[in-house]
Amino acid sequence: MYPPRTSALMLAALALIPSSFAASFECKDILAKNQHFNFEKLGGPRVVHWSHIDEVESHEYRFNFTLDICNKLHRDKGVKKDEWFCGIRSEHDLSGMKNDSITPIDIAGTYTLEGGRNMQLDPRFELLRDSKSNSDASREGLRMELHGGRLPFDDKKTGTDQRAIIEFVCDAEREGDEGGEKDNNEHADDDKDNEDDKKDKDGDKKEEKLRRRDGENKGKCEESDASLRFCGYDLEDVGKDKKARTLRLEWRTKYACENAPAPDGGSHWGFFTWFIIILFLAIAAYLIFGSWLNYNRYGARGWDLLPHGDTIRDIPYIVKDIGRKVVDVVQTPGSRGGYSAV
Repeated sequence: MYPPRTSALMLAALALIPSSFAASFECKDILAKNQHFNFEKLGGPRVVHWSHIDEVESHEYRFNFTLDICNKLHRDKGVKKDEWFCGIRSEHDLSGMKNDSITPIDIAGTYTLEGGRNMQLDPRFELLRDSKSNSDASREGLRMELHGGRLPFDDKKTGTDQRAIIEFVCDAEREGDEGGEKDNNEHADDDKDNEDDKKDKDGDKKEEKLRRRDGENKGKCEESDASLRFCGYDLEDVGKDKKARTLRLEWRTKYACENAPAPDGGSHWGFFTWFIIILFLAIAAYLIFGSWLNYNRYGARGWDLLPHGDTIRDIPYIVKDIGRKVVDVVQTPGSRGGYSAV
Protein backbone atom coordinates (compact mmCIF):
# COMPACT_ATOMS: atom_id res chain seq x y z
CA MET A 1 0.00 0.00 0.00
CA TYR A 2 1.14 3.54 -0.76
CA PRO A 3 1.34 6.10 2.06
CA PRO A 4 -1.68 8.48 2.18
CA ARG A 5 0.37 11.42 0.88
CA THR A 6 1.74 9.35 -2.04
CA SER A 7 -1.74 8.10 -2.94
CA ALA A 8 -3.08 11.64 -2.93
CA LEU A 9 -0.29 12.80 -5.25
CA MET A 10 -0.94 9.90 -7.63
CA LEU A 11 -4.66 10.70 -7.78
CA ALA A 12 -3.89 14.36 -8.41
CA ALA A 13 -1.55 13.42 -11.24
CA LEU A 14 -4.18 11.16 -12.82
CA ALA A 15 -6.71 13.96 -12.62
CA LEU A 16 -4.45 16.12 -14.77
CA ILE A 17 -4.51 13.62 -17.66
CA PRO A 18 -6.63 15.04 -20.49
CA SER A 19 -9.99 13.33 -20.87
CA SER A 20 -9.38 12.92 -24.61
CA PHE A 21 -6.26 10.86 -23.87
CA ALA A 22 -8.03 8.66 -21.31
CA ALA A 23 -10.93 8.05 -23.72
CA SER A 24 -8.82 7.13 -26.74
CA PHE A 25 -7.17 3.82 -27.55
CA GLU A 26 -4.08 2.45 -29.24
CA CYS A 27 -4.92 0.57 -32.43
CA LYS A 28 -1.57 -1.26 -32.28
CA ASP A 29 -2.70 -3.21 -29.21
CA ILE A 30 -6.43 -3.65 -28.68
CA LEU A 31 -7.28 -6.06 -25.88
CA ALA A 32 -10.52 -8.03 -25.67
CA LYS A 33 -10.79 -10.88 -23.19
CA ASN A 34 -7.01 -11.54 -23.05
CA GLN A 35 -6.82 -11.51 -26.86
CA HIS A 36 -4.62 -8.86 -28.49
CA PHE A 37 -5.28 -7.35 -31.93
CA ASN A 38 -2.99 -5.11 -33.96
CA PHE A 39 -4.84 -2.96 -36.52
CA GLU A 40 -1.96 -0.63 -37.30
CA LYS A 41 -2.04 -1.58 -40.99
CA LEU A 42 -5.71 -0.54 -41.19
CA GLY A 43 -4.98 3.02 -40.08
CA GLY A 44 -5.57 6.12 -42.17
CA PRO A 45 -8.75 8.00 -43.20
CA ARG A 46 -11.19 5.90 -45.22
CA VAL A 47 -14.54 6.68 -46.80
CA VAL A 48 -17.74 4.63 -47.02
CA HIS A 49 -20.75 5.73 -49.11
CA TRP A 50 -24.47 5.09 -48.79
CA SER A 51 -27.55 6.52 -50.50
CA HIS A 52 -31.20 6.23 -49.47
CA ILE A 53 -34.38 7.32 -51.25
CA ASP A 54 -37.43 8.37 -49.22
CA GLU A 55 -40.24 7.81 -51.71
CA VAL A 56 -42.84 9.37 -49.39
CA GLU A 57 -41.05 12.71 -49.17
CA SER A 58 -39.48 12.35 -52.64
CA HIS A 59 -36.01 12.95 -51.22
CA GLU A 60 -32.70 11.25 -51.80
CA TYR A 61 -30.13 11.24 -49.01
CA ARG A 62 -26.48 10.59 -49.81
CA PHE A 63 -23.97 9.92 -47.05
CA ASN A 64 -20.18 9.99 -47.06
CA PHE A 65 -18.80 8.50 -43.84
CA THR A 66 -15.14 9.11 -43.00
CA LEU A 67 -13.28 7.12 -40.33
CA ASP A 68 -9.81 6.49 -38.99
CA ILE A 69 -9.39 3.82 -36.33
CA CYS A 70 -5.80 4.76 -35.48
CA ASN A 71 -5.77 8.57 -35.41
CA LYS A 72 -8.03 11.55 -35.01
CA LEU A 73 -9.35 12.98 -38.24
CA HIS A 74 -7.60 16.11 -39.51
CA ARG A 75 -9.45 18.58 -41.68
CA ASP A 76 -8.95 22.12 -42.88
CA LYS A 77 -12.37 22.93 -41.45
CA GLY A 78 -15.68 21.36 -40.57
CA VAL A 79 -14.45 18.68 -38.13
CA LYS A 80 -14.26 19.20 -34.39
CA LYS A 81 -11.22 18.40 -32.30
CA ASP A 82 -10.57 14.75 -31.37
CA GLU A 83 -13.02 13.29 -33.91
CA TRP A 84 -12.58 9.72 -35.17
CA PHE A 85 -15.77 9.25 -37.21
CA CYS A 86 -17.67 11.90 -39.14
CA GLY A 87 -20.15 12.08 -41.97
CA ILE A 88 -21.56 14.38 -44.63
CA ARG A 89 -25.25 14.07 -45.50
CA SER A 90 -26.43 15.68 -48.73
CA GLU A 91 -30.20 15.98 -49.23
CA HIS A 92 -31.66 16.16 -52.74
CA ASP A 93 -35.29 17.02 -53.49
CA LEU A 94 -36.28 14.76 -56.39
CA SER A 95 -39.32 16.88 -57.14
CA GLY A 96 -37.18 19.96 -57.70
CA MET A 97 -39.29 22.01 -55.27
CA LYS A 98 -36.52 22.66 -52.74
CA ASN A 99 -32.82 23.42 -52.86
CA ASP A 100 -30.30 20.75 -52.02
CA SER A 101 -28.71 20.91 -48.57
CA ILE A 102 -25.61 19.52 -46.87
CA THR A 103 -25.36 18.56 -43.19
CA PRO A 104 -22.19 17.54 -41.30
CA ILE A 105 -22.59 14.66 -38.84
CA ASP A 106 -20.42 14.11 -35.75
CA ILE A 107 -20.53 10.35 -35.15
CA ALA A 108 -17.75 9.41 -32.71
CA GLY A 109 -15.10 11.37 -30.85
CA THR A 110 -14.44 13.47 -27.75
CA TYR A 111 -16.36 16.73 -27.81
CA THR A 112 -17.32 19.61 -25.52
CA LEU A 113 -20.87 20.89 -25.85
CA GLU A 114 -22.08 24.37 -25.02
CA GLY A 115 -22.23 24.74 -21.28
CA GLY A 116 -19.17 22.55 -20.67
CA ARG A 117 -20.81 19.15 -21.09
CA ASN A 118 -18.37 16.54 -22.37
CA MET A 119 -19.13 13.78 -24.88
CA GLN A 120 -16.64 10.92 -24.65
CA LEU A 121 -15.39 8.44 -27.25
CA ASP A 122 -15.80 5.66 -24.66
CA PRO A 123 -14.29 2.81 -26.76
CA ARG A 124 -15.63 -0.69 -26.07
CA PHE A 125 -14.31 -3.97 -27.45
CA GLU A 126 -15.84 -7.44 -27.58
CA LEU A 127 -14.95 -10.72 -29.26
CA LEU A 128 -17.56 -11.66 -31.85
CA ARG A 129 -17.93 -15.14 -30.38
CA ASP A 130 -18.89 -13.57 -27.03
CA SER A 131 -21.77 -11.66 -28.57
CA LYS A 132 -25.32 -12.30 -27.38
CA SER A 133 -26.33 -12.97 -30.97
CA ASN A 134 -26.34 -16.65 -31.95
CA SER A 135 -25.25 -15.75 -35.48
CA ASP A 136 -21.90 -14.52 -34.10
CA ALA A 137 -21.10 -17.67 -32.13
CA SER A 138 -19.02 -19.20 -34.92
CA ARG A 139 -17.43 -15.95 -36.12
CA GLU A 140 -13.87 -14.97 -35.29
CA GLY A 141 -12.99 -11.35 -34.83
CA LEU A 142 -13.59 -8.21 -32.80
CA ARG A 143 -16.46 -5.76 -32.36
CA MET A 144 -15.48 -2.12 -31.73
CA GLU A 145 -18.02 0.40 -30.42
CA LEU A 146 -17.30 4.15 -30.32
CA HIS A 147 -19.48 7.01 -29.01
CA GLY A 148 -19.60 10.75 -28.46
CA GLY A 149 -21.37 12.15 -31.54
CA ARG A 150 -24.67 13.98 -31.74
CA LEU A 151 -26.95 15.46 -34.42
CA PRO A 152 -27.75 18.35 -34.21
CA PHE A 153 -24.58 18.61 -32.17
CA ASP A 154 -25.43 21.45 -29.79
CA ASP A 155 -29.16 20.76 -29.49
CA LYS A 156 -29.77 19.24 -26.06
CA LYS A 157 -33.51 18.71 -26.54
CA THR A 158 -33.95 17.35 -30.07
CA GLY A 159 -30.42 16.15 -30.79
CA THR A 160 -29.88 12.43 -31.40
CA ASP A 161 -26.84 10.62 -30.01
CA GLN A 162 -24.58 8.98 -32.57
CA ARG A 163 -22.29 5.96 -32.32
CA ALA A 164 -20.25 3.69 -34.60
CA ILE A 165 -19.91 -0.09 -34.46
CA ILE A 166 -17.30 -1.89 -36.58
CA GLU A 167 -17.13 -5.66 -36.76
CA PHE A 168 -13.62 -6.77 -37.68
CA VAL A 169 -14.16 -10.24 -39.17
CA CYS A 170 -11.34 -12.75 -39.61
CA ASP A 171 -10.55 -13.39 -43.28
CA ALA A 172 -7.10 -14.92 -43.74
CA GLU A 173 -7.11 -14.06 -47.46
CA ARG A 174 -7.64 -10.33 -47.03
CA GLU A 175 -5.21 -7.61 -46.04
CA GLY A 176 -8.07 -5.19 -45.34
CA ASP A 177 -7.38 -2.64 -48.11
CA GLU A 178 -9.14 -4.50 -50.91
CA GLY A 179 -11.62 -2.32 -52.78
CA GLY A 180 -11.42 0.45 -50.20
CA GLU A 181 -11.49 4.18 -50.79
CA LYS A 182 -9.08 6.35 -48.86
CA ASP A 183 -10.08 9.86 -47.87
CA ASN A 184 -8.46 12.78 -49.73
CA ASN A 185 -9.71 15.52 -47.36
CA GLU A 186 -12.22 16.84 -49.88
CA HIS A 187 -15.04 16.72 -47.33
CA ALA A 188 -13.57 19.76 -45.62
CA ASP A 189 -14.74 21.94 -48.51
CA ASP A 190 -18.51 22.31 -48.84
CA ASP A 191 -18.16 23.83 -52.31
CA LYS A 192 -16.33 20.70 -53.43
CA ASP A 193 -19.19 18.59 -52.09
CA ASN A 194 -21.73 20.64 -54.03
CA GLU A 195 -19.68 20.19 -57.19
CA ASP A 196 -19.51 16.42 -56.64
CA ASP A 197 -23.27 16.27 -56.06
CA LYS A 198 -23.93 17.98 -59.39
CA LYS A 199 -21.73 15.46 -61.12
CA ASP A 200 -23.73 12.69 -59.46
CA LYS A 201 -26.93 14.05 -60.95
CA ASP A 202 -25.38 13.90 -64.41
CA GLY A 203 -24.60 10.22 -64.02
CA ASP A 204 -21.05 10.47 -62.71
CA LYS A 205 -19.31 7.17 -62.00
CA LYS A 206 -19.28 7.95 -58.30
CA GLU A 207 -22.94 6.97 -58.25
CA GLU A 208 -21.87 3.35 -58.63
CA LYS A 209 -20.26 3.49 -55.18
CA LEU A 210 -23.46 4.62 -53.45
CA ARG A 211 -25.59 1.75 -52.20
CA ARG A 212 -29.36 1.89 -51.71
CA ARG A 213 -30.84 0.02 -48.79
CA ASP A 214 -34.47 -1.03 -48.96
CA GLY A 215 -36.57 -2.22 -46.03
CA GLU A 216 -36.08 -5.91 -46.76
CA ASN A 217 -32.28 -5.49 -46.66
CA LYS A 218 -32.18 -3.75 -43.31
CA GLY A 219 -29.52 -5.22 -41.04
CA LYS A 220 -27.54 -6.76 -43.91
CA CYS A 221 -24.19 -5.56 -45.19
CA GLU A 222 -23.97 -4.29 -48.76
CA GLU A 223 -22.98 -6.75 -51.44
CA SER A 224 -19.45 -5.63 -52.19
CA ASP A 225 -16.02 -7.12 -52.76
CA ALA A 226 -14.48 -4.35 -50.67
CA SER A 227 -13.02 -5.40 -47.34
CA LEU A 228 -14.72 -2.47 -45.57
CA ARG A 229 -18.48 -2.65 -46.10
CA PHE A 230 -21.45 -0.53 -45.06
CA CYS A 231 -24.04 -2.40 -42.99
CA GLY A 232 -26.48 0.21 -41.72
CA TYR A 233 -27.19 3.63 -40.28
CA ASP A 234 -30.33 3.24 -38.21
CA LEU A 235 -31.90 4.48 -35.00
CA GLU A 236 -31.40 1.78 -32.34
CA ASP A 237 -32.24 1.26 -28.67
CA VAL A 238 -29.16 1.66 -26.47
CA GLY A 239 -30.76 1.54 -23.03
CA LYS A 240 -33.84 2.42 -21.06
CA ASP A 241 -35.71 5.12 -22.98
CA LYS A 242 -32.53 5.92 -24.93
CA LYS A 243 -31.86 5.71 -28.63
CA ALA A 244 -28.84 6.40 -30.81
CA ARG A 245 -28.29 6.59 -34.53
CA THR A 246 -25.82 3.75 -35.16
CA LEU A 247 -23.39 3.48 -38.06
CA ARG A 248 -22.56 -0.19 -38.60
CA LEU A 249 -19.62 -1.34 -40.70
CA GLU A 250 -17.96 -4.68 -41.39
CA TRP A 251 -14.21 -4.93 -42.00
CA ARG A 252 -12.86 -8.23 -43.29
CA THR A 253 -9.15 -8.62 -42.65
CA LYS A 254 -6.54 -11.17 -41.60
CA TYR A 255 -5.59 -8.93 -38.68
CA ALA A 256 -8.90 -9.82 -37.03
CA CYS A 257 -7.83 -13.46 -36.77
CA GLU A 258 -6.69 -14.52 -33.32
CA ASN A 259 -3.55 -16.10 -34.79
CA ALA A 260 -2.89 -13.12 -37.08
CA PRO A 261 0.70 -12.46 -38.17
CA ALA A 262 2.38 -9.41 -36.71
CA PRO A 263 2.13 -6.39 -39.09
CA ASP A 264 5.89 -5.84 -38.78
CA GLY A 265 6.62 -9.36 -40.04
CA GLY A 266 7.15 -10.77 -36.54
CA SER A 267 10.47 -9.03 -35.93
CA HIS A 268 10.30 -9.43 -32.16
CA TRP A 269 13.13 -10.25 -29.81
CA GLY A 270 13.73 -13.96 -29.40
CA PHE A 271 14.56 -16.05 -26.36
CA PHE A 272 18.34 -15.69 -26.77
CA THR A 273 18.12 -11.88 -26.89
CA TRP A 274 16.03 -11.77 -23.73
CA PHE A 275 18.43 -14.21 -22.05
CA ILE A 276 21.41 -11.93 -22.76
CA ILE A 277 19.52 -8.88 -21.49
CA ILE A 278 18.43 -10.59 -18.28
CA LEU A 279 21.94 -11.97 -17.70
CA PHE A 280 23.47 -8.50 -18.18
CA LEU A 281 20.99 -6.92 -15.76
CA ALA A 282 21.61 -9.65 -13.17
CA ILE A 283 25.40 -9.15 -13.34
CA ALA A 284 25.00 -5.38 -13.12
CA ALA A 285 22.71 -5.69 -10.09
CA TYR A 286 25.15 -8.08 -8.39
CA LEU A 287 28.11 -5.72 -8.92
CA ILE A 288 26.19 -2.66 -7.75
CA PHE A 289 24.80 -4.35 -4.65
CA GLY A 290 28.16 -5.97 -3.83
CA SER A 291 30.00 -2.64 -4.18
CA TRP A 292 27.47 -0.90 -1.94
CA LEU A 293 27.85 -3.66 0.65
CA ASN A 294 31.68 -3.49 0.65
CA TYR A 295 31.58 0.29 0.97
CA ASN A 296 29.22 0.32 3.95
CA ARG A 297 30.65 -2.69 5.78
CA TYR A 298 34.37 -2.38 5.18
CA GLY A 299 34.84 1.16 3.89
CA ALA A 300 36.40 -0.24 0.73
CA ARG A 301 37.58 2.01 -2.08
CA GLY A 302 38.62 1.53 -5.72
CA TRP A 303 38.94 -2.07 -6.89
CA ASP A 304 38.19 -3.27 -3.39
CA LEU A 305 34.63 -2.06 -3.82
CA LEU A 306 33.87 -4.78 -6.36
CA PRO A 307 32.82 -8.17 -5.01
CA HIS A 308 35.55 -10.73 -5.72
CA GLY A 309 37.71 -7.85 -6.95
CA ASP A 310 40.86 -9.99 -7.09
CA THR A 311 39.16 -12.47 -9.39
CA ILE A 312 37.85 -9.71 -11.65
CA ARG A 313 41.32 -8.17 -11.92
CA ASP A 314 42.74 -11.56 -12.84
CA ILE A 315 40.23 -12.15 -15.65
CA PRO A 316 42.53 -10.78 -18.43
CA TYR A 317 45.36 -13.07 -17.28
CA ILE A 318 43.01 -16.05 -16.95
CA VAL A 319 41.74 -15.49 -20.48
CA LYS A 320 45.32 -15.15 -21.72
CA ASP A 321 46.36 -18.45 -20.07
CA ILE A 322 43.32 -20.26 -21.50
CA GLY A 323 44.11 -18.93 -24.97
CA ARG A 324 47.72 -20.07 -24.71
CA LYS A 325 46.66 -23.57 -23.65
CA VAL A 326 44.22 -23.81 -26.55
CA VAL A 327 46.98 -22.83 -29.00
CA ASP A 328 49.35 -25.38 -27.47
CA VAL A 329 46.78 -28.15 -27.81
CA VAL A 330 46.18 -27.30 -31.47
CA GLN A 331 49.88 -27.19 -32.29
CA THR A 332 50.89 -30.31 -30.28
CA PRO A 333 51.64 -33.43 -32.46
CA GLY A 334 49.63 -36.61 -32.07
CA SER A 335 50.29 -39.61 -29.83
CA ARG A 336 53.52 -40.52 -31.69
CA GLY A 337 55.53 -38.40 -29.23
CA GLY A 338 56.83 -36.01 -31.84
CA TYR A 339 58.14 -38.68 -34.26
CA SER A 340 56.82 -38.68 -37.78
CA ALA A 341 56.07 -41.81 -39.77
CA VAL A 342 58.84 -43.10 -42.05
